[in-house]
Formats: sequence, C-alpha cells, structure tokens
Amino acid sequence: MPTEQVILTEEMIGWRLDRALANLITRLSRERLKNLISSGCVSNSQGALVRDPAFKIKSVDSFTIDIPLPRPAHNEAQDIPLDVVFEDEHLLIVNKPAGMVVHPAAGNYDKTLVNALLHHCAGKLSGIGGVARPGIVHRIDKDTSGLLVVAKTDPAHTGLAAQFADHSINRRYQAIVDGHPSLQGHVDAPLARSSVNRQKIAIVSDGRGKRAVTHYRMITPLKNASLIECRLETGRTHQVRVHMASIGHSLLGDPVYGRSKKAHHALLESLAFQRQALHAAHLGFIHPILGKQVDFDAEMPQDMQLLFKMLMISNRN
Repeated sequence: MPTEQVILTEEMIGWRLDRALANLITRLSRERLKNLISSGCVSNSQGALVRDPAFKIKSVDSFTIDIPLPRPAHNEAQDIPLDVVFEDEHLLIVNKPAGMVVHPAAGNYDKTLVNALLHHCAGKLSGIGGVARPGIVHRIDKDTSGLLVVAKTDPAHTGLAAQFADHSINRRYQAIVDGHPSLQGHVDAPLARSSVNRQKIAIVSDGRGKRAVTHYRMITPLKNASLIECRLETGRTHQVRVHMASIGHSLLGDPVYGRSKKAHHALLESLAFQRQALHAAHLGFIHPILGKQVDFDAEMPQDMQLLFKMLMISNRN
C-alpha cells in the first residue's frame, strides 16, 4: 500500500485535519482525504490513528497517509465492449455510449465504464480516484455520449487533474436544442444542488454556487430546433443542460430540464429517443507525460444523427 508523509506548517494550527492535508496533497480531493481519515488510513508522528476529519491541528506535526491501491471492491472486471479512440501506457480516450454510467454508485453497481476499464486494462489504472473510481479523472452523465480521458498511472492522473482544475482542457459538446439561440453567446451563471430537489442542479445567487461558464455557437438551424456547439470554460454537473434551459433553449429529450414542444415530443417518441441530445464531441489537452498537445474527436452517435436528419428534413418541408 503506497504511503505519503506530510509535515504541517505553523500556519495550519487551528485548521481541520482534512483541510490541512488537502492543502499539502493537492492530487487528492478533500472528500477523498476525509474518507481516508475516517477509514483509519491517517496516523500522526506517534503512530496513533486519527479518524476524525474535523480534528483540529494543535501543533506542528507530521502525518502519514496510507493510500489503498485500486481494487474491484464491489467493482468487478467485466468484459464489456469499449470504443477506445486512443491508448498508450499512460492514459486512454474512450467514446462512452449513452446509457452507460461512468462509475458504480447506488443503483448502478455493475456494467459501468469502470467495470469495463478494469477488464480492458487488467486493473492497471490510477489509484487516485479510490477503489470506486480507479482511473476516473472526470465524468459525463449516464445519458450523455462522448469522449472521456482515463488515467492509467498516478502521474498521468495528477497532470490531467491539474489541467481540469485550471480549466485548460478543451471540451466541446454538440447538442440539439429547442428553438434558435443567437449565432453565438455565453452563459455565466453559478450552479449548485437545488435546495428544492436534490436530484437537480440549479442556477443560484445565494453564494452556494460554483462559477460555471458555457460558450455556445450555432452550427445548423433546424425545424424549431438547432444543432449547436458548446465549449465548457468550467465543467460542472449538468452544466450544458441547465445553462441552455435557462436561456429558453433546453436540450431535446432532456427528461429533467427539457420542455419539448408538442411537435418535438411526437418526433422523439417516434424515434424512441429517450435521453438528452448531448454528445461530448471533442477533447483536447496537453499529454501529462509527453508534454504535447493532443486532440480527439468523436462523431455524433447514430441516435443523434437520426434525430438531426429528421429535423433537417422537416426544415426543408
């Protein structure tokens, strides 16, 4: 089991232990460190376990953190086909299909992307995401299709996470939305869990929200709809879906934030299209080990192509 030792500084006296460790070990999230502390993986210089993340630092001290290697836990390697766009010894790019959950969670304990990755990579994935999310650097929604980068080593994970943190990753999505937005524009509105429905994300103005910025541009006007491209300046949960709905152009098929017109409802029903029309089409970043720019593209999946085609035909009539 890998270990990491850190020495606290005087300025951290009075801080919570999880805050201090997160400040020193930036490759691990504070939430991950909370779990490690609670699980008995953190000890002080006398070898005593500290299990309370809220433990207040009283003096300069050193702490040792045991970081468990990724293991299946309730995850099992499953031979599930993957559309691998690129792979080397450091990372791989996967084109995730709509309907696949990224990692196991309540209600989805198998047949996830992680289960497929454990089989494909024979367990050789970064351990920074913990046992439940080995290799996972970022996520897209279950019913959103498209590109994800997966880390196979800890150095690759650390380098990629830093780029996501400083918003230097180039992520572009294709979406089919209701109506005709302006040729280009952006939405700058903070997002947080809805205080009314915890299953939803909402634009908030009470200081709880995290900054979220979506840039969009028109690609093709369609029959009472549009194919647009969205470039994420930030990457928040449901960001494109909430932002576009907020300006009156919700994603077609979106079961949570969408308000499809009657004509769209009939078309979606005839096509059995039951997800938000959203596809992560482009991913560009600096390779964390090789230090060079890499860019990847994935065309819209067949269900979105068919929806686009039918709306295009309707537009001509």
